[in-house]
Amino acid sequence: MQIAVVVAQIVIALGIANVWLLRSQKASAYRGGNAKDMLAEFAAYGLPAWVMRAVGATKLTLATALVVGIWVPMLVRPAAIGMAFLMFCAIAMHVKVSDAPQKSLPAFCMLALSVFVAVS
Repeated sequence: MQIAVVVAQIVIALGIANVWLLRSQKASAYRGGNAKDMLAEFAAYGLPAWVMRAVGATKLTLATALVVGIWVPMLVRPAAIGMAFLMFCAIAMHVKVSDAPQKSLPAFCMLALSVFVAVS
């Protein structure tokens, strides 16, 4: 079970890094509304740019804590709970703008992984 938890921590961290560091300025089938990049996605949700930056910084911090948590276990549960909360909020934003359910799939997967890590 411990190996599965560590793998989940790494998958979450890599997924967050991919979205926020490598793909934030690129189009994706999972972006909210008709957004072509992260800034437009947050605008589609009715959120200002500073919220996007705060969410990104928080997600990257939590992702880093999940990786560091492999060696410092006390970081894992709070980081996983924080990530689960943010992923729940991401799903809520997709619902807010009436996105098709499949647009929420990555956030749902990250939510499920975060809950798994938090309760393990």
